[in-house]
Amino acid sequence: MNNLNLRLVPIPNPTLLLQHRQQEWWRQILDPSGEIVNRWNRIFFLISLVALFVDPLFFYLLGFMPHRNCLTMDYGWAGFLVVTRTIVDLFSFLHILIKFRTAYINPNSRVFGRGDLVTNPTLIGFRYLKGNFAIDLAAALPLPQCVVWGVMPIARSRTSNHVNHAISLLTILQYIPRIIVIFPLNARIIKNTGVVAKTAWTGAAYNLILYLLASHVLGAVWYLISVDRIFTCWKVHCRHERDEIHCRTIYLDCEAVGNDRDIWYNSTKVFQNCDGKNGDFNFGMFAPALHDQVASVNFIEKYFYCLWFGLKNLSSYGQSLEASTYAVETGFGILVCIMGLLFFSLLIGNVQTYLQSTTARLEEWRVKRRDTEEWMNHRQLPPNLQDRVRRFVQYNWLSTRGVKEEEILQALPLDLRREIQKHLCLDLVRRVPFFSKMDNILLDAICQRLVSSLNTKGTYIVREGDPVNEMFFIIRGQVESSTTDGGRLGFFNSITLKPGDFCGEELLTWALMSTSNQNRPASTRTVKCVTEVEAFALRADDLKFFASQFKRLHSKKLQHSFRYYSHQWRTWGACILQAAFRRHRRRRLAEELSRQEESMLFYMREKQDSKFAKKLASVKQKAATFVDPTADSMPKMFKPDDPSF
Repeated sequence: MNNLNLRLVPIPNPTLLLQHRQQEWWRQILDPSGEIVNRWNRIFFLISLVALFVDPLFFYLLGFMPHRNCLTMDYGWAGFLVVTRTIVDLFSFLHILIKFRTAYINPNSRVFGRGDLVTNPTLIGFRYLKGNFAIDLAAALPLPQCVVWGVMPIARSRTSNHVNHAISLLTILQYIPRIIVIFPLNARIIKNTGVVAKTAWTGAAYNLILYLLASHVLGAVWYLISVDRIFTCWKVHCRHERDEIHCRTIYLDCEAVGNDRDIWYNSTKVFQNCDGKNGDFNFGMFAPALHDQVASVNFIEKYFYCLWFGLKNLSSYGQSLEASTYAVETGFGILVCIMGLLFFSLLIGNVQTYLQSTTARLEEWRVKRRDTEEWMNHRQLPPNLQDRVRRFVQYNWLSTRGVKEEEILQALPLDLRREIQKHLCLDLVRRVPFFSKMDNILLDAICQRLVSSLNTKGTYIVREGDPVNEMFFIIRGQVESSTTDGGRLGFFNSITLKPGDFCGEELLTWALMSTSNQNRPASTRTVKCVTEVEAFALRADDLKFFASQFKRLHSKKLQHSFRYYSHQWRTWGACILQAAFRRHRRRRLAEELSRQEESMLFYMREKQDSKFAKKLASVKQKAATFVDPTADSMPKMFKPDDPSF
């Protein structure tokens, strides 16, 4: 031992080792079914709906200036829409980055269970690039911003119609991949969480928002085509006036200024021929936009009018539309009819499904109650029994709302079921004084075996002499417990059990006896519900299990607690005390009368008076009456069986 050369080597800090092992957050691979990905999918789904709402608003940028009758662009709202669209596109690019760091399940490993996650960043990247990357990138490109920021400043010398055509074309082309992105995202949310909307009313509101979004898109497209039809009419009549008044197409744009434009504006008949009354140009379904001057009002009024138009025609399947022979107009009318039929059917069906889910339990209870009424009438039950059945069905519905708790708990794992039972029952069980003396291990085991019991007013839980199958612990309500000591004549004892009390203690005595057989013990009391009662019940087999598995039940401390809180033992003790007190009272009365008798005999010996002799006789008769042992006697009540603690 002395020849050994020992050297102490410093051990590095374990915290630093853990920090080196932990990767940075931007390098971590996310679980596709994890909490972070599920929450982000819901956020991005909401952002995608906002994007579908913002894009059609670009169609409202084009309008007419009423006092000049020219085409113009609303650059103020264009800046607001560009900023909003840029924020939405940033979320889209962030979604692309997250998908590059999200693992996927290997399809070949789905033989059993969920499957194996592929966490290799290279494989994840290649799979995403070959999959939905092109669609996500097309939906995230800032194309309208490029037109507004790049084309509009250069296009100040051009017409606003050219700029509008560029924005509208790019918006429509990009709207298709934005819609395509919604479907796999919605399917992914349903796959991971089960539903998009967690509540029935949220689901109904979600479907209504989708319907309003379709109306919003329809109204925006109708407005865009309406402006184009009015501007087309202006150009057609402008070409006819070119030889006479030298009409130029640039005059139709508000960027055109000068004396030549003012001279032409004062003498032209283009706007009179395109007012929908004097000319021969057929505006068809876009005539309301001209008559109501929709393109000349402010942005907010313009938007709500077009939303109303889209909602009205989508709900009526386009029946009120009057189309011309213009091919684009008839195609738009066909699209309105198809969209109205499709979206209105989906709205009614989905909203009905969501709202029916809120009343499914109630409808099931109504059917069950109707079947119960028909059965009672068919069996010709007496009215009092029918009233008791109705009260129980009503009280059961108010307490549980038709939910079968036992079926839900049995479908859960054992550990989770144990924690739920502990959360639901432990505080209530501790209210019972008998249980408050037990340790936590025994209380946890009892909570797992407790069964809820509902009883209406007037229900007999158990009758005297019937076998006891359950031990009840009252949580709410009042119970009357009475006994006649086996039908003994002249004996009756009644008490009221309140929350915290228990009944059926004969079953605990039976379970703790090592020599007990399979026959259930007979009840010594009749237990009747005074009000509606909610209680927990322990079955006979469960009590037998506790008695064999937990030696804590055999302690003297629990024995004293059981005797103190048991009403059976309390009744026996009260009867013993009353009998002892009456014996003591009779003995004291006999001693007092004996002393009076001795004093009177002594007095009679001295006086020898016949009057006192008669009085002595009456006193003896009175004493004989009081000392009669059968006058105040109590029926003998046997001591309850002492459990084998």
